[in-house]
Amino acid sequence: MDISNAAPLHRLRLVSVPEAVSFLLLMVCSVLKRTTDFNAVPVMGAIHGVLFILYVIFWALAWIRVRWSFGTAALYFVLSVLPAGGFFADRRIKRELDDAAIASRARREGTVNA
Repeated sequence: MDISNAAPLHRLRLVSVPEAVSFLLLMVCSVLKRTTDFNAVPVMGAIHGVLFILYVIFWALAWIRVRWSFGTAALYFVLSVLPAGGFFADRRIKRELDDAAIASRARREGTVNA
């Protein structure tokens, strides 16, 4: 990955953790709805829906721009539908961005021919 493709990954990373948190909160709200009189499912459902749509849009843009393989793109999509998958996606994207920054710096300094 080239460092110039970092923007789509930054956007995907920006939305991945809030999407995962909203998914977990939606699950908690669903349990509370069935066990108590507390019903925040409509609100949390809407918040999670917006964040999930943003995740899918940013995922598609990253797939196109970064030129992920089908397997990598599928992994990031599967992580979006798992309750805590956004946390894992965030860590993996951070590692990918860090590696790209190191490689770019090394190329610029003439340390390696990567």
